[in-house]
Amino acid sequence: MFSLQDLLGQQQGEQAINEISSTVGADNSMVNTAIQLALPALISGLANNAATPQGAESLNAALDNDHSDGSILNNLGGLAGMIFGGRQEAAPPPPQANAGGILGHILGGSQGQVAQQVSEKSGLNMGQVAQILMFLAPIVMSYLGQKKQQENVGPDGLGGLLGGLLGGGQSQAAAPQSSGNAMIDMASNMLDSDRDGSAMDDIASMAFKYMTGK
Repeated sequence: MFSLQDLLGQQQGEQAINEISSTVGADNSMVNTAIQLALPALISGLANNAATPQGAESLNAALDNDHSDGSILNNLGGLAGMIFGGRQEAAPPPPQANAGGILGHILGGSQGQVAQQVSEKSGLNMGQVAQILMFLAPIVMSYLGQKKQQENVGPDGLGGLLGGLLGGGQSQAAAPQSSGNAMIDMASNMLDSDRDGSAMDDIASMAFKYMTGK
């Protein structure tokens, strides 16, 4: 399974999990399970976006404009405040922490389906999973923005970068076709499952509703 420790390194990964667990109100092991389920879906969603020239250009622009310095990774302890503290209209979150907007671009109408499947498999409720997805979206984008700068990757290289994350170094073209990669298969199932139109698309609203209703 793919964890935040795999993505960020042991120290930063554990710091992020501690911050998320504290905010969500669940133990680290359950939160870590949910993260391992959600990360492949987010990265697959980005890979799907980068599979077309227009999508790759759009993702490239977003990474360059809002996530190029990877600054969020240096302030994981303050990430909850950045994401959830700007709910008031007078103080919207900064672009790099606009988790609801990022999730909308990555997952589109699959947001609710991903949240539901992560909830069922992890044992966390939908509100908790919604908050976890809100944390993961800017972390993943910040990581990609930093990686893109380090490797000097342009729009045409984003698919390969994302495919490497999903497929252990495979190209973006090869990775989605690899039925032997359980992570890719699981992510594809989450993104491709039939949706019943139950309007569980707005993860941001779900997360804030859960927080204010506690």
